[in-house]
Amino acid sequence: MEKQQPALQIIDATKTFGKKTAVDHVSFDLHPGEVFGFLGPNGAGKTTLIKMVMGFIRPDAGTIIINGFNRKTHYEEAMESIGGIVENPEMYSNLSARLNLQMYARLHKNVTNERIDEVLRLVGLQDRANEAVKKYSLGMKQRIGLAQALLHRPKVLILDEPTNGLDPAGIHQLRDILKQTAHEEGTAVMVSSHLLSEMQLMCDRIGIISHGKLLQICSIDDLTKQAEQSSIYRIKTSNPEAAQKILSQKEGLKISNLTSNTLDVEIDETGINECVRMMVASGSDILGVQKLESSLEEAFLEITGGGINVE
Repeated sequence: MEKQQPALQIIDATKTFGKKTAVDHVSFDLHPGEVFGFLGPNGAGKTTLIKMVMGFIRPDAGTIIINGFNRKTHYEEAMESIGGIVENPEMYSNLSARLNLQMYARLHKNVTNERIDEVLRLVGLQDRANEAVKKYSLGMKQRIGLAQALLHRPKVLILDEPTNGLDPAGIHQLRDILKQTAHEEGTAVMVSSHLLSEMQLMCDRIGIISHGKLLQICSIDDLTKQAEQSSIYRIKTSNPEAAQKILSQKEGLKISNLTSNTLDVEIDETGINECVRMMVASGSDILGVQKLESSLEEAFLEITGGGINVE
């Protein structure tokens, strides 16, 4: 089976503003039919990279290839293959959603009225299409912006923090639309966010960025396995400080969350047995040992050194 060409290739992209390096030699591919999550704390460089891909700002170095076209040398062909929303979607608020889409359709080739109806159904606005956009809620405005971005059947769809301001129902609906767009229509979708919970439910792969550097790219499954490689055990004892001194002699062990009667130990399953033996041999009492659930949040915090919003 012939391997598909990446829908988007970012090669060594770099952007500085004065002395600050906002994007630092970032490289990755985005494939047709996947939802790729671009995750990092606010100020990590997500929006800067997206604006470079969308053509709003020029990279200082590096190459961006969209659907096989170099954005620098074949700008029009490259940009014809991309759609997206950066910040708030721009619309004529006094006009209806349908009229807004009809006006936008004139900028592209072969966008029919049937296609306009199709994207309105996809985003669930077919029954409100003839109302003025100014009457729309924030969630509806996001959906009509998404319809506009999808109108010309882009190979690459890019959304920057698309769930900002949406209620849980709106987030759920947006998530379903993006997964359908990628998995059923073969569009390559990239979504940026600082919220881990959204990425976990929406994405096939994620790229983690911090201080302009791409730290890791992995699937959610791989990240889950990474989280499960070590476990955290909560040991209950009458003297946690004495237990900490005893256990600190063991290499490769992390101790945290010291309280008046517990301490947390990060170690693998075989290692916790040795910890218990060390405490018993030293005369420390053990009132209980509880294995805490491994979490994706712990894996993210370890990769980034903190700073990801996990709510």
